[in-house]
Amino acid sequence: MVVVGSVNRDYVCRVPVLPAPGETVLGGEASVGSGGKGGNQAVAASLLGARTALVARVGRDDDGRALAADLAKAWIDTTEMVATQARTGMAFVMVDAAGENSIVVAPGANELLEARTTGRAVRALIAPPGVLVTQAEIPVAAFDAAIRAAGEVGCRAVVNLAPYRPVDAEVLALCDPLVVNETEASGLLGREVRGVDQARAAALELATRCRSAVVTVGAAGAVLGCGAVVEHVSADPVEVVDTTGAGDAFTGALAAVLSAGYGLAEAVRIGVRAGTYAVGRPGAQASFADATTLGLGPLHERG
Repeated sequence: MVVVGSVNRDYVCRVPVLPAPGETVLGGEASVGSGGKGGNQAVAASLLGARTALVARVGRDDDGRALAADLAKAWIDTTEMVATQARTGMAFVMVDAAGENSIVVAPGANELLEARTTGRAVRALIAPPGVLVTQAEIPVAAFDAAIRAAGEVGCRAVVNLAPYRPVDAEVLALCDPLVVNETEASGLLGREVRGVDQARAAALELATRCRSAVVTVGAAGAVLGCGAVVEHVSADPVEVVDTTGAGDAFTGALAAVLSAGYGLAEAVRIGVRAGTYAVGRPGAQASFADATTLGLGPLHERG
C-alpha cells in the first residue's frame, strides 16, 4: 500500500460542550498526538499488517520529528515523507462530552506536496496488485497526480474525498472505491444525503461515476455500491468516547483488506469494525485496532 496524504500534529482538548461563536469554554484534559488523514490511514492499515509507505511533507521541527518517530513505531515506510522548511501541519481539536469534535487544521508543510514528485513516488513505490490511498487534505494537483499515477501502473485507488471538494470527472472515474460520508456525498450529488436509505441511493448513483463507492453513515455503518449491487453493512452499538479519526480507521482498514486481495464487501465489513472500535477510545491513531483486536490474522507478512 502507498498512502499519499497529510500528516499533522494534533493538539486536543476535552470540553464539556463545543463553544458557540464568540463563546469561551473552559476545557479539561489536553493532549498532543500524531494525526492527519494520511498518517492516520497509513497507521490504521499498517496495524492490520499491510506493508505501507507514506508520501507526505513535514517541517524540520519538533512536531515533524515526533510524527516521524510515531510513524516508524507503526512500521510505516517514511522514505518519501520529506522534511521541508515550512512548519509541520497542525490540527486543533476540541472533543465534547458526547465524543463529537470540532477541528481546525493549519496545513503547513502539507501544502508543499507537489504533483510531479507525488506522481513519481507513486509510480516508484507500487505495482499491481498494490493499492493507493489518498484524501483531500492535500493540494488538488498532488491529489489528482496520485490517483492518475495509480491508474497508469494498474493499481487500485482508494480515494477518501475528505474534506469535500469538486473532483474532475476523469479522476473520479478512477476511484475504486470512492469513500465519502453523508456530508461529502451531499456535496458531490448536490442534494442532501442523510441516513441509510439516502446513502443507498447515493452509493448507487456514485457507482456510475466511479468504479465503486462507499458512503459511511456514522453509527449506522456504511453502504457500498459496485455496479448495480448496493449493500448496507451495519455497525455494532458502542459507547462513543471520541469520534476523532474514526473515518480514517475505517478507510485505512478497508484499504488494507483490499490490498490483501479480499473483495469490497469484506473490506467494508472490517472497516466498519475498525471505525466502531476507534470511537470507543480517545484520540486518533492511539484509538486504532490491530489485527488481533479485530480477530483477524495479519493480512501480510512484514518485510
